Amino acid sequence: MKNMKIYEAGDKMISLIKDNYNLLQSLGSFGINLGFGDKTVSQTCEDNGVDTYTFLVVVNFTINGHSSADIDEQISVPTLMRYLKASHAYYLDFQLPFIRRELEESIDADDHLGRLILKFYDEYAHEIQRHMKYEEKTLFPYVQALIDGRPGGNYSIETFSRHHESADKKLRELKLMIIKYLPANTHLNNKLTATLYDIYNNEEWLTLHAQVEDSIFVPAIRRLEQQSRQNDVAKNISTMVFKNGTDNGEALSEREKDVIVSLVQGMANKEIADHLCISVNTVITHRRNIARKLQIHSPAGLTIYAIVNGLVDISSVKL
Repeated sequence: MKNMKIYEAGDKMISLIKDNYNLLQSLGSFGINLGFGDKTVSQTCEDNGVDTYTFLVVVNFTINGHSSADIDEQISVPTLMRYLKASHAYYLDFQLPFIRRELEESIDADDHLGRLILKFYDEYAHEIQRHMKYEEKTLFPYVQALIDGRPGGNYSIETFSRHHESADKKLRELKLMIIKYLPANTHLNNKLTATLYDIYNNEEWLTLHAQVEDSIFVPAIRRLEQQSRQNDVAKNISTMVFKNGTDNGEALSEREKDVIVSLVQGMANKEIADHLCISVNTVITHRRNIARKLQIHSPAGLTIYAIVNGLVDISSVKL
């Protein structure tokens, strides 16, 4: 049964561990060392260079499934990515070899079925390695590029999300095969039972790991991608409007500025002609020259140009 308490920054870190001992592995993945005494969550996180908000998001999600729609805005993607990388290292470098050693010690060397199960475990371990190495080689560098403000390529978090599956299916099969088909003598039974217990724990760990990626990491990267796209648009608009019509050495004439102001105010060509006491053909010529000089062809683009360059006041523009 899940612990439904929502932990906060002012709670004692030791209370989290006493209530939920399975958080010990998460502490290591966040880079938090034991020996934190009676410090609060925020004090412990600060001492270890961990973003407190991100830590609590992951902890509360893994403990009781608590999540909220606005977590993406405050979450520290670098902190979350360090956590995921460390979780991978823990599983690949420690847990996988540890369980294999347990299996070897729990299986009779002369048991052919036991050897087949050990081979099955090796295939499972290879699948897990491939799954996590893909994220380390493709996903994490992509996210780091977003963090650094240099996104590129056709990859996106949606590509990862569409093909992201929990890689624990074979682990479940392995567990069932051991329970159903692997006989154990009295001497080996305790070892095999302990191994099964660790396999169950790892099945739960892998499920939570995948859920953290799907429910916290993926939404956070979607927001980062959106921010990156907005920054690109803003940069392009800024480049466009601050050129001030000097791309080809030709500045806007005063009359062309008058035409822009009239266009921003919503006037049609005939209305502009009447307002400025010029012919419609002259208005069309001015508009053609404006488009050529500014490389701006839309009313929205001209509106932004006029506001940024002080031709109109933003309060007078209907948005």
